Amino acid sequence: MQIIADILMGMATLGAAIYCFVLARRLKRFNQLESGMGGAIAVLSAQVDDMTKALNRAQATAAGSAQQLGTVTERAEQAAQRLEIMLASLHDLSEEETEARRHRTVRRRTRSTDLEAAE
Repeated sequence: MQIIADILMGMATLGAAIYCFVLARRLKRFNQLESGMGGAIAVLSAQVDDMTKALNRAQATAAGSAQQLGTVTERAEQAAQRLEIMLASLHDLSEEETEARRHRTVRRRTRSTDLEAAE
């Protein structure tokens, strides 16, 4: 019985050694920078850094644009309030006042004597 247990223990050890050897080869291929996953990971890492920098620039630009938009919106709201006040003051005027304020043009007929004097 002791011999069978030793044989099984040796086979288990041999199996573990083969398994470790296979994993070591896979890990070596995985970490190769030129052709393996290591190279892909290095390229992706560089791309992530570039995208992070681009994102930071885009956020800074967006913040500046938001500030400018806020300023322009505030100016537009102030102008709209002034226009509302002007329109309200126009509606307060009565029609008689508006009639009195209209400019009337009077056309004068030219006399033929005036034309002869001008020549």
